[in-house]
Amino acid sequence: MSETGIGASVRRKEDNRFLTGKGRYTDDIDLTGQAYAYFLLSPHARAKINGIDTGAAKQAPGVIGVFTAADLAADGIGGPICGWVVTQKNGQPHTSPAVSALASDRVNFVGEQVAVVVAETLAQARDAAEQIEVDYDIQPAVTKMKDALAGSAPQLHDDAPGNLCFDWEIGDKAATDAAFANAHHVTKIHIHNNRLIPNAIEPRAAIGDYDSGTETMTLYTTSQNPHVARLVLAAFIGLGPENKLRVVAPDVGGGFGSKIYVYRDEIVTLWAARKLGRPVKWVADRSAAFLTDAHGRDHDTHAELAVDKDGTFLGLRVSTLANVGAHNQIFSTATPSYLYGCLLAGQYKTPAVYGEVKTVFTNTAPVDAYRGAGRPEATFVVERLVDKAARELGMDSTELRRKNFIPKDQFPYQSPCLVQYDSGDFNLLLDRAKEVIDYDGFAARKQESASRGKLRGLGLSCWIEACGLAPSAVVGALGGGVGQWESANIKFNPTGSVTVFTGSHSHGQGHETVFAQIVSDQLGVPYDSIEIVHGDTAVVPFGMGTYGSRSGPVGGGAIYKAAQKVIEKGRKIAAHLLEASADDLEYADGTYTVAGTDRTKTMAEVAFAAYVPHNYPLDELEPGLDETAFFDPANFTFPSGAYFAEVEVDPDTGVVTIMDMVGIDDVGIVMNPMIVQGQLHGGFAQGIGQALYEQCVYDGDGQLLTGSLMDYCMPRADNFPAFRTEETNQPCPHNPMGVKGCGEAGAIGSPVAMLNAVVDAIGTDIDMPATPEKVWRALQSSAQAAE
Repeated sequence: MSETGIGASVRRKEDNRFLTGKGRYTDDIDLTGQAYAYFLLSPHARAKINGIDTGAAKQAPGVIGVFTAADLAADGIGGPICGWVVTQKNGQPHTSPAVSALASDRVNFVGEQVAVVVAETLAQARDAAEQIEVDYDIQPAVTKMKDALAGSAPQLHDDAPGNLCFDWEIGDKAATDAAFANAHHVTKIHIHNNRLIPNAIEPRAAIGDYDSGTETMTLYTTSQNPHVARLVLAAFIGLGPENKLRVVAPDVGGGFGSKIYVYRDEIVTLWAARKLGRPVKWVADRSAAFLTDAHGRDHDTHAELAVDKDGTFLGLRVSTLANVGAHNQIFSTATPSYLYGCLLAGQYKTPAVYGEVKTVFTNTAPVDAYRGAGRPEATFVVERLVDKAARELGMDSTELRRKNFIPKDQFPYQSPCLVQYDSGDFNLLLDRAKEVIDYDGFAARKQESASRGKLRGLGLSCWIEACGLAPSAVVGALGGGVGQWESANIKFNPTGSVTVFTGSHSHGQGHETVFAQIVSDQLGVPYDSIEIVHGDTAVVPFGMGTYGSRSGPVGGGAIYKAAQKVIEKGRKIAAHLLEASADDLEYADGTYTVAGTDRTKTMAEVAFAAYVPHNYPLDELEPGLDETAFFDPANFTFPSGAYFAEVEVDPDTGVVTIMDMVGIDDVGIVMNPMIVQGQLHGGFAQGIGQALYEQCVYDGDGQLLTGSLMDYCMPRADNFPAFRTEETNQPCPHNPMGVKGCGEAGAIGSPVAMLNAVVDAIGTDIDMPATPEKVWRALQSSAQAAE
């Protein structure tokens, strides 16, 4: 292994500009003649709009234009779309009511965009927005899922009867019912997966620009997938044609799923630039982000596990209500269906699984994919249930899991939940996790805590996910609206340096480092001579972007394939230069060697010959060394892991202190251990945030009660111990580099490990987040029940 190739902990090359303040984010871009947009947001969760008076706002100082839904509709501009069709139990597609670019006749959540003001300065736009008068007929709102499904509930959409988006199922109901009929014991649990607000460090932003000479539009935006954004804007929203629309996603400060979607703000900002003939800039403030960014999670689930007298799992059934908020977005139907249901079997050989999901419209912000997107929710159900079953059966929780693990020799393993797991060794993961946490020494640590009046708990999570989102054929068969391949172009310069153009997009993952490592490893080019370019649809080949831990397995796979094409063309050029047969050339570390001799040509020499073809096989090859590849894998990838969390609880205050956090992961071949560790640590932080601190709360009128960082508790560095992580590498068999992906792993396994630890400490079930008040109340209730 070279110092900069695959497997090396190379420091991130992009961090130099970030740490020195030289990153270029959307808000750093200012265009000549730029105006500023400010959106008027609804203060009501549900109301009919009787009229909007913009007269005073239009006369306000500096105002260039004030627009409402009618203005965009007149230009044929639509609103956000849903990108995934879910087939319901009855064979019909899910319900997806049309959404306008701005609220037209009614509003359905606090923060819904009603009008936009464009002015010379942001302050002028904000001041003018306050002069817009909206005649609202305020109506009762519904924010809870069960209430929304009640026959007497207010209806959000005329074409969504009963506020139901879909009623979906997965698995074999008859086989599962039969398994339960023969069960020795049934464990039941009812759990809530708390709603989260993403809070990426950079709020969403957009700048629209229009060139009337060429009739082209440019959108600078905080997107995780600029080509998909361009496709949606041009094909479905009316801001095309596609060849006249450029989307640029420069440096992006985090996404976690919330920047996959095409939001109303971006649509309207781009349209306004074309309408007014000058650049228009919009940047969300943190308050608006809380209200309008897509939220995550929010499931209510009842689950049951059937076991025989020896603790062998016989069947699992799950019934879930999932909140989609006021309307659908791109992945809002896929997240609580296939991305959730396909992982309900977990790491276990449970022969019969049946799951059903109802998704519900409520007067809250839209809910969509958030780091892990369905996989954390599935893991939470399975691992809470298994832990409770172990307690009820009087079995050690690690041994109950081990008894039901899928054996290593049964991979690839066909799950009863549609997907086929690629590879894994779950016993190895658990064994190593027990060693690192010192499982056998826990009883002594628990006793020591008790001597100080504290309660100590140990929680385990054994998880698996499907990621590396692809293949296109499977995604299409399941209702996905686009392909899931990825693209890459590797271009040598005459002097031997390389530029790589990738359809993946980086918003903190370290692509510029890892992708350069792949190229350096394959082509022997010095790491510092490789530049990675992404995020500009006018420059990079069409690609599907970054989400679902797909950049390494799919984006990296495309780069690897492009590198192989370069090697093969280079072999023919080298053979000509060396006056040898291409079949006689050996290639290693960027050098072609005639077998059995010391005659060589380096890749740099080959590249120079390709661009200065004085001695070149022009009758066989075109000049240049520039190759493009697309990669569409045969299956998802399936990372897995075993996580332990150890906590101490103060029974007098309910405060939970994290004593230790251990994660043993199988993410396939590790391309950069340092970056993988960083991804896992970040996932731990978000997962622990959900388990102990974060919760989005609406009141009965649909007002967001946790609408700022004063009310929505985010974890801080001093809440965490030093995380301990290791990797056990079971290569993915259908990926050219054996990579599985790691971007979501930490956020999938850590929430339930942490909550299981709290439950183990206090001896009673509790829902996330395990706040001090909630823990204290649970302890008081247990004490009263025991009296």
